[in-house]
Amino acid sequence: MSDRFPPEVAELLTAAGWSAQQRDDDRARDWALRLAGYADLDGRHHAVVAAAIEAYAEFGGLRLEPTGDGEQIAPSVVHLDPFRVLHSVTTLTAFADALGSPVTPLGEEGDGTGILTIDEAGRVFVLDHGGDWFLGDTLDVALCTLLLGRQPARVRLDGTW
Repeated sequence: MSDRFPPEVAELLTAAGWSAQQRDDDRARDWALRLAGYADLDGRHHAVVAAAIEAYAEFGGLRLEPTGDGEQIAPSVVHLDPFRVLHSVTTLTAFADALGSPVTPLGEEGDGTGILTIDEAGRVFVLDHGGDWFLGDTLDVALCTLLLGRQPARVRLDGTW
């Protein structure tokens, strides 16, 4: 695990109940089906990408609460539960259009201030009141960005960063 995550992140993950040897594929499939079945008032549905299902299997349900100062900005609380942001279909559809890639909700950042999402390539983003942010090419990198307080890159209107 030390090769995969820095010690501080590994400690937070372990304290939250994560183990590299445990997966919950049943939960991941259930969550994917429930998300896909949810319809917004205008009839739109969440896209469900394979990277999200993988994330749900390995990290689903974890609440990670960093303490202390961040490397560049304040670290963020992360709750990996897509149902905390279930009603974000319209917001995520607009973001997916700008990005040019379907996205699926992962959960929330900052106790509800941001919507965590992942695209079909496994790239992770957070959408909050300050803008849309690229957190990393993988969920592992994104977790390090959030939990260690690293400055993410702002996503521009054209979907680049």
